Amino acid sequence: MSLIDRRKMSILTAAALAAPAQAFAAETYPSRPIHLIVGFSPGASSDIVARLFAKGAEQILGQNIIVENKTGAGSSIAAGYVARAAKDGYTLMAPALSTLTYKTVHAEAPYDMVKDFAPIALLAVGPLVMAVDPKLGVNSVKEFTALAKSKPGQLNFGTVGPGSLPDLAAELYAQRAGVKLTQVTYPGSPQITQDLLAGRVQMSFQITSAIVGQVKAGQIKALAVATAKRSDLLPDVPTMAEAGMPDFDTPLWFAVMAPAGTPRPVIDKLAAAAKQAMHSPATKDLLAKQGFAPEDMGPDQFADFIKSEVKRWSDVVTAANIKG
Repeated sequence: MSLIDRRKMSILTAAALAAPAQAFAAETYPSRPIHLIVGFSPGASSDIVARLFAKGAEQILGQNIIVENKTGAGSSIAAGYVARAAKDGYTLMAPALSTLTYKTVHAEAPYDMVKDFAPIALLAVGPLVMAVDPKLGVNSVKEFTALAKSKPGQLNFGTVGPGSLPDLAAELYAQRAGVKLTQVTYPGSPQITQDLLAGRVQMSFQITSAIVGQVKAGQIKALAVATAKRSDLLPDVPTMAEAGMPDFDTPLWFAVMAPAGTPRPVIDKLAAAAKQAMHSPATKDLLAKQGFAPEDMGPDQFADFIKSEVKRWSDVVTAANIKG
């Protein structure tokens, strides 16, 4: 037998041995607590969704799911930690869209969304809303665009930093509308909201639940939601497509992933648990209070979605010449 034949035989033998081992891993999994790593602080939207998943899934899987917050560097610390973790399904990550967009801006971030992770499930999505200072006197996206074109660079938009979703959504709008806006960076969304109220920034893409009270009080004007469907929290606010800007579907999303190389039977077991947990009536009600809705996207579809999101936001970053 030649060396090449022996190598082929070794590969086939290894594959044959691995298959039953992986099947056994799924049968016995999980046999101990699972750690779910969140890259954002307790109380953040991604943390809320992660804890809802953990609470539901641990009842289904029969093991505790321990949520750990490893904050910093746009969630890249958490992502880098999980990317290097054991590929056994006991260390998972709860990424948000901002985990992906951060990497598009910061090439040095210690992870690759496509190569380093095994997608499990897209858990939930929620709309951003294009919010403006009512004192501008504009009542639609078209009116704001006309004003921005008449004052190039004079209107400010608030973000929480380069690569954040509010930043990239605003950059995408500016590219599509052909306007020039000036970015103002804040530590977090509450500070953006304060300066929208004070008129120091004129526009921002915000999480709907964060400003719904001010919108209903007339303190902030919501021009459109950046999703394909209207928000249940703001049903009278049109979508960007309805406002004259089609194909502007940029939902905030939350997910669960494992290190690349985690056995597929384990991934499938977690995906089934995620679907059941996120679609329970209690979880759906709690998500709705945040302006979110459960998703139903399993490993393969989610993998394709991640690839499309990486390309989409990388294109926006390149066109806007955004630097981390």
